[in-house]
Amino acid sequence: MYRIGIITVSDKGSRGERVDRSGPAIREMVKELGEVVSYKVLPDDLDVLKEELVNMSDKLKIDLILTTGGTGLSPRDNTPEATLAVIEREVPGLPEAMRRESLKKTKHAMLSRAVAGVRNRTLIINLPGSVKGVQECLEVILPALPHGLDILTGRGGECGS
Repeated sequence: MYRIGIITVSDKGSRGERVDRSGPAIREMVKELGEVVSYKVLPDDLDVLKEELVNMSDKLKIDLILTTGGTGLSPRDNTPEATLAVIEREVPGLPEAMRRESLKKTKHAMLSRAVAGVRNRTLIINLPGSVKGVQECLEVILPALPHGLDILTGRGGECGS
């Protein structure tokens, strides 16, 4: 079982003006993968996001951080920039797969700026802000996550076996 963190990125949600539904949707979908040990609803603020990503990775030693929201074209959408600022290596196949499958459902998927990457032994993945987007994207990548997390955290064996 993995230690999982969820960050919902929403100005309105952080002020209590909107109920977060995407974070709980993530929690439900990942319960067989591990335990959600940290859940935050934060504003679309670059420095706040970077600080929490570092905290979850470096201090809380979370294996997987899933963000929801802040991946679009709004001037306040800072999630990809925060993620890119803290990761050491990108994992481009995850957002590529999410966009590829999402494009089968909506042309708006090509507007997603979601990224994924590794900081220390933590995998960070940006997901869309809507419940539907979260569900569709997690369905695509969930089957690959156990193997990737096993290798990343040193729990897994050989990749070529």
